Amino acid sequence: MTEIQTSSLPKPAWGHTLSTALPVVMGYLPIGFAYGVLAINAGLSIFQIVLMSIIVYAGSSQLIAVSLFAQAIHPLTIIATTFIVNLRHLLMSAALASHLSEWKKRQVALFSFELTDESFGVHSLRFDRGENQPKPTITINILCQSAWVLGSFLGAVAGNLIQDVRPFALDYALPAMFIALLVLQIKNRTYLLIAVFSAILSLILWQFGAKQWHVIIATIIAATIGAGVDSWQNQQS
Repeated sequence: MTEIQTSSLPKPAWGHTLSTALPVVMGYLPIGFAYGVLAINAGLSIFQIVLMSIIVYAGSSQLIAVSLFAQAIHPLTIIATTFIVNLRHLLMSAALASHLSEWKKRQVALFSFELTDESFGVHSLRFDRGENQPKPTITINILCQSAWVLGSFLGAVAGNLIQDVRPFALDYALPAMFIALLVLQIKNRTYLLIAVFSAILSLILWQFGAKQWHVIIATIIAATIGAGVDSWQNQQS
């Protein structure tokens, strides 16, 4: 009787892990597919496309790199551009670092390697609930990256048959997923106001020419204001 109960325990945990990763997986498959199509038409091989998804694993950077590659831009320019685009990962890593203090170094390294905008949104919610155990957390990341790699491969294979992915509206999947993750993190009116302010500020900065830095600058300013408001509210209560 004990053995039966013990063997059945992991099933709910696996189910919870899969359901947590599912929104990101469903978003990564079409976007990865779009990346694969664009990359194969830009001249990359299937091996190079899949390898980039395994090693780089950064959707926006991969899409930008493919676009620059198609224009025969110098490799150093591509590296510098993708580096700037991915600087936002410093903010995300800093926000989650306190929850990883008891992890082993190799676990932190693996988690950091697979951290993306979408997985950051998922783990922010999980960590706030105290769900910061290494195994399920890393499993979620692996599931998400596997979906991205699979989508990239399928897009690369089908790429020669599809010259333009825009008619399929695959690019809508990523913003839709971000909106869903953002809504889940809005706990009260303050969170909503800060989110709206950050979005408006980002658009304003973009209009004024900060096309590479507008998201990072808006995030820092809005997060600083949000932290100040939260601290003030705690003092008043």
